[in-house]
Amino acid sequence: MKDPHNHRQVGYSMIAVAGSLAAIGLIALFIGGDVLYGDNIQRDNTAHFNECKANDFKTEGCEKYHDRINNEISGIYVDLEN
Repeated sequence: MKDPHNHRQVGYSMIAVAGSLAAIGLIALFIGGDVLYGDNIQRDNTAHFNECKANDFKTEGCEKYHDRINNEISGIYVDLEN
């Protein structure tokens, strides 16, 4: 019986799997103990948006929301010219 010689393809796939697991491990080390990393970012952004909304989007840093929400579909329309 002839040897199928498929060890080379299996070796490359194992290297790819090991690389992806190493990447996951590095990401876990980067985030560290802060398991709520993404949640904290979302909460900060939501708080910033609410502050901008309370000030009618006229304060510094709130310009980025103007074109996205300042339309009839969003239900929030603020006239920044006046």
